[in-house]
Amino acid sequence: MEKKPDKISLEKALRESHPAEWDQIPDIDLYKDQLTEYLKRQHIGFVLGMEEPLTSAMINNYIKAGVLPRAKGKRYDRDHIACLTAVALLKQVLSVQETGELLNMSIDDGDVRAFYDKYRDVLADELDNVAYELDKADSDESIKELALSLAVRSYADKLLCRELLMILNV
Repeated sequence: MEKKPDKISLEKALRESHPAEWDQIPDIDLYKDQLTEYLKRQHIGFVLGMEEPLTSAMINNYIKAGVLPRAKGKRYDRDHIACLTAVALLKQVLSVQETGELLNMSIDDGDVRAFYDKYRDVLADELDNVAYELDKADSDESIKELALSLAVRSYADKLLCRELLMILNV
């Protein structure tokens, strides 16, 4: 039987479950099975069991679509891990093509570390924001209202994100 999350543990997870800092990402290249296992610890959605982790087939598809560079031999380096960490989250909201476009636009001059650091900062800010909103929700009714608000906001954010990507690709 799956354990029902409680508000306090969820708020704590939102504030504390963040992807590893750049220097904490393995500096040795990983095989694909090691990579998929490592990525399961990179996002709160995977930690909470709410999202399906990346599979080997998905990684192959991202490489074929040009979202990620090919592995070096059969190994994936720190840049691959950083990009796949972002892809794991972005795939929840964007298509493969849109994810690739956003990554390509965001990684200036091949500086994956700068992109990854920015990604982590934005993610931490957004998770802190929703943790704060959850903390303010002090009744079942306010939790229901928050859930509705978050769902509708997610829809609006997704629409705007897609439109912005189209504007930038003119």
